[in-house]
Amino acid sequence: MYNLNFKAMKKISNSVLTGLFLSLFSMLPYPSHGQSENAVIKKYLGELPNLPVSNHLQKYRMTAVYTNRDLYGNFTGKTKITGDYTMGLENGNVSWNNVLHSASDKFEEPFPLGKKLEYAENFIYLPTYKMLEPASFKNFPNTAEAVFAKNLVWDMLAIDEFGLKHKDSLKLNKIYRIRDTGGKFDMAAIGNYTNTEIQLIWTGISAFDDEICAVIEHRAIDNMIELDMPGLKSKGTEQYWGTSWISLKTGLIEHAEMYSGTIQEIKIDGMKDKLLVKTIRELRLDKIK
Repeated sequence: MYNLNFKAMKKISNSVLTGLFLSLFSMLPYPSHGQSENAVIKKYLGELPNLPVSNHLQKYRMTAVYTNRDLYGNFTGKTKITGDYTMGLENGNVSWNNVLHSASDKFEEPFPLGKKLEYAENFIYLPTYKMLEPASFKNFPNTAEAVFAKNLVWDMLAIDEFGLKHKDSLKLNKIYRIRDTGGKFDMAAIGNYTNTEIQLIWTGISAFDDEICAVIEHRAIDNMIELDMPGLKSKGTEQYWGTSWISLKTGLIEHAEMYSGTIQEIKIDGMKDKLLVKTIRELRLDKIK
């Protein structure tokens, strides 16, 4: 997944509203003495609670699986990239460690152990839009596996953006449109990406791992992607969407998921015919406790 501006969920309530009552009523006085359920709904769902901005040291594990198929649905290969992300370092810096890249051409078989990407070990930076610049990845090789490693960085920036940066603009079950996405931008010298419109939706209050959380969804469609790397050129479109669970108590992301679907026409040097490839990406972000 190349966006910026951005399988199973565990212990999440089946309904946002059900999660609200099951969790909050254990903490709050049960409606009485004139206080109605409507008053509770108005208080806790009338507007997004004030989420604190956390600068605490916290570690996460990001896992992204890319599954490739042709346009007829035939499996052609899969890739997994994982990494440990640490936020709350000195001066607002963050870091990546234990970044592993693994690939397989067997759909039913598990991924092999994977190769550790040493150039991404203890990769420290300030999480700003400067991470789109080639200089930010000066020690990364110009290879396909390095693109997946860069995506970890960009995906984490996107999750942070979608989770908290626009919280003051979100209303319950109302679409908030980020139209000023920056348009077309350079992806650290490997190609270009164009976001059209990104939509954010606060869908309510739920619980994840015993934390009361705001649930924020994001989605974007008809994004254009163009890669130009040694031996490979491609053009295509991408759609992506996902959900973040953000603790009302700490402001930390408790869990996040993101999915994308990309269709690309790929030209590989030495091959006569172009390839038409559909890629499904499944990403999850889990706290390391």
